[in-house]
Amino acid sequence: MTNAHSRSTERPASTVNGILMLLLGMALLIAGPISVAQDPDTALRVVGGAVTAVVGLLLICGLYSLQPNEGMAIMLFGAYRGTDRKTGLRWVLPWYSRKKISLRVRNLTSDKLKVNDKRGNPIEIAANVVWRVQDSAQALFDVNDYEAFAAIQVDTALRDIASHYAYDHGEEGADSEMTLRADAEDVAARLRDELVGRVAAAGLAVDEARLAHLAYAPEIAGVMLRRQQAEAILSARRLIVRGAVAMVENALADLNERGVVDLDEDRKAAMVSNLLVVLCADREAQPVINTGTLYG
Repeated sequence: MTNAHSRSTERPASTVNGILMLLLGMALLIAGPISVAQDPDTALRVVGGAVTAVVGLLLICGLYSLQPNEGMAIMLFGAYRGTDRKTGLRWVLPWYSRKKISLRVRNLTSDKLKVNDKRGNPIEIAANVVWRVQDSAQALFDVNDYEAFAAIQVDTALRDIASHYAYDHGEEGADSEMTLRADAEDVAARLRDELVGRVAAAGLAVDEARLAHLAYAPEIAGVMLRRQQAEAILSARRLIVRGAVAMVENALADLNERGVVDLDEDRKAAMVSNLLVVLCADREAQPVINTGTLYG
């Protein structure tokens, strides 16, 4: 990482409106040959006309154009002189070198990375990051290639984030723990915050970061899918049983309150058993008609 004392800082460049310089350059280019043509036998007029045309040509060589959200870094023999962000036709002294840089918002989708989550499970993860150049001087002069730098930092941040979170909730009692799948918004916010610090050295700003892909690695995907299905079935069963118990409790209370039938403990137990079987069964219950008595 670049030392803080040697970091470049963007500053405005001193440039001129290009339209005016274009008109002046064209006028000199035209005036030079006209001056020579009027008196081609006079050496002084020939030299003066040639110099006028050369000056006009040099003025035109200093022209450049900028579209919205573009910048032009101006340098003199390798020394940074500033960045021009004014749009339209601009002009600078022709011996100044120029380097254009885009300041537009860019979209970066990382490759799918195979990493281990907090529990050591192999997972595949990828991110989509929206970023832009904030400081053109840092982007051009503090790193070799700011686009490659941004891509590498996204991959590094993703690996770090994945190691701090589990893919999904595990055993019961761990539901309070944040996970990659259940807390995607919070994970994305942390990813963005980490990227902001990582790419600041290159003069880049991160507007948004999202997980674009999240899945178990192929070698354990089948096992984890079966585990998730089993957990879903158990969760559904627990919900069904809780509901059935509440329904049986209400039925017994209503029967007792209305005096429909007087049930002793054995009859209550039998009724509870039958109702739970009916309410919790996977298939339709088949009624059995009892022509005797409970004790017969």
